[in-house]
Amino acid sequence: MNNRTAGDNRITALYERLSRDDDLAGDSNSIVNQKKMLEDYAKNNGYTNTVHFTDDGFSGGSFERPGWKQMLSRIENGDIGTVIVKDMSRVGRDYLQVGFYTEVFFREKGVRFIAVSNGVDSSNNTSSEFAPFLNIMNEWYLRDCSRKITAVLRAKGKEGKPITSNPPYGFVKDTEDKNHWLVDEEAAEVVRKIFRLTVEGMGPYQIAKRLMEEKVEKPSYYQATRQRGNYQTMCDFETPYNWTGGSVVRILERPEYMGDTVNFRSHKESYKDKKAVKNNSDEILVFQDTHEPIVDRRTWYMVQELRKTVRRVDTGGKGSLLTGKLYCADCGGKMHYRRSTTRAARDWRGIPNGGTERTSAGFNCSTYNSSRKQYKQVCFSHSIKEDTVKQLILETIRYALKSVRMDEAAFIKNMRSASEVRDKSEVKKLKADFSKKEKRFADLDLLIKKVYEDNAMGKLPDRRYEMLSSDYEKEQQELEISMQEIREKLAQFEDDTDRTEEFLSLVRKYTDIQELTPAIVNEFVDKVMVHKIEEIDGERVQEIEIFLNYIGKVELPVQELSEEEMAAEEKKRKRRAYSRAYLKEYRKKHRPEIRRVIEGAREADKQKQMAEAEASADGLLHTDGTEQVAAMVAGENKIIVESSLPTKEEVKAKYGR
Repeated sequence: MNNRTAGDNRITALYERLSRDDDLAGDSNSIVNQKKMLEDYAKNNGYTNTVHFTDDGFSGGSFERPGWKQMLSRIENGDIGTVIVKDMSRVGRDYLQVGFYTEVFFREKGVRFIAVSNGVDSSNNTSSEFAPFLNIMNEWYLRDCSRKITAVLRAKGKEGKPITSNPPYGFVKDTEDKNHWLVDEEAAEVVRKIFRLTVEGMGPYQIAKRLMEEKVEKPSYYQATRQRGNYQTMCDFETPYNWTGGSVVRILERPEYMGDTVNFRSHKESYKDKKAVKNNSDEILVFQDTHEPIVDRRTWYMVQELRKTVRRVDTGGKGSLLTGKLYCADCGGKMHYRRSTTRAARDWRGIPNGGTERTSAGFNCSTYNSSRKQYKQVCFSHSIKEDTVKQLILETIRYALKSVRMDEAAFIKNMRSASEVRDKSEVKKLKADFSKKEKRFADLDLLIKKVYEDNAMGKLPDRRYEMLSSDYEKEQQELEISMQEIREKLAQFEDDTDRTEEFLSLVRKYTDIQELTPAIVNEFVDKVMVHKIEEIDGERVQEIEIFLNYIGKVELPVQELSEEEMAAEEKKRKRRAYSRAYLKEYRKKHRPEIRRVIEGAREADKQKQMAEAEASADGLLHTDGTEQVAAMVAGENKIIVESSLPTKEEVKAKYGR
């Protein structure tokens, strides 16, 4: 019976809800059937001005539903006078929340509430007495369903089947098998590009900026516009190309892109919780090669290593493509990149000569840098120029490529030189030997069982049983040790084979390498060990060890010199030794004069009044050895620098130059 107040023309809200679980119950709960039932009820009972509010695919455990929230907004505005639902469970399955809306909120707003199937009508107090019990039963149903679904998902997850609702960006569900993923080539190409740009040295935010500039659709927009999952409700359709560094990072971190399934990353403490809690690493299960990969394992792991290194840039925004590759050979610490600019070029004595500024770049031991700040040196500088390392790396890579192309068989043989197993014929022998030992091990189990039974039945004396049993067990122990050694040899051979094949496939990618790029460095170079500078026979010598991915340390061949070349090198060595010795003595003896010249030049530069230099630093030397006065004119000011430094002829006379 319609008990609406005369003159009440407010809306009659017909609310329908269907969750995924309800859909399994059959057609009776379908949205279409709910709408028909509510429309018939409204018509038969004289309710007019009806409006449908629908939530399709939303759980009753949450009240964050668009249709429900829209209806509440209309109630707040005073537009709705009656709410009709099929049954109490359509409102929700949280009895506290349902009780609040039906017993408190609707009454305060003057809204009549009717649940047709349950016979609940807020205008009839008697009919509402049983409503709280219905709400409790509805929540119990939700809790029971949650428990069953959790058990099913856990069993499914332990079998290696994906338990995520939506496949990651780049994959789609197989229409013939919902537990199998297929590669979505359009999105997969974007994923490959992100990994490729990372290998080439770009960071997540740089990649995001590039994708935005190229107007590549962001993952949520891409999925939403193709009606996949629940992205339609999550996506901001006004910013289709708004990539972020975080979205790039999430793609780079997912093992699914190399063909793995990852289950149990997170869990919810209760079926009422909206926020997921991350699981510990030992609770996460990873199943390898469950679907077609988008990137290969080598690239995926390379990217993870690259992301561990913080790539710093100087104030000019410049960095080094070798960052993260150089290590101190003494303390094991990473080498830090350093760039410095010398604004006043200097001559061979260290005196400014008015030349242009110079920029130098190199690496120092990070432990040495940090220990200096604490005035406690725990390592040495190991300083080395960036260009020197780059040239050595380039020569090493080119030498390795040349070695492979000249004689691939010899290269493979050399790769296995440290292994006890050199070729497949030895592998075949080892496998045959292993099978023989394995069979003997199984036979011994039967013999041990037999002598035990014979002894128990009195057929074999105790003394004889103990002797045979001891011999059999000792033989089994020896067989187990021998079989384990064979396993290790075979595993080493497989590892060497895999590494060799990986390097060969890498070599085939490049025909010739003329210069280093971030991609080449990251693909080829594992690490570079930099040793301390040593002085040998008056020469400063520094050892550099270069380790390439898959093949380890590579040493460049030492070129044999002819007698003439050796004599020329010896002459150069002596000349450098003479020069170093003289400079050391010269600077020690004439330090005050040099300092005066430098300070004078700095003062002139600071005042910015120097119009013309009548004499450069080289002009301070005269062939007669007499004192010279160098006048540096700066407007009306003159900076006078007196010096009695030795002449070049004196240097030649003393050192034979």
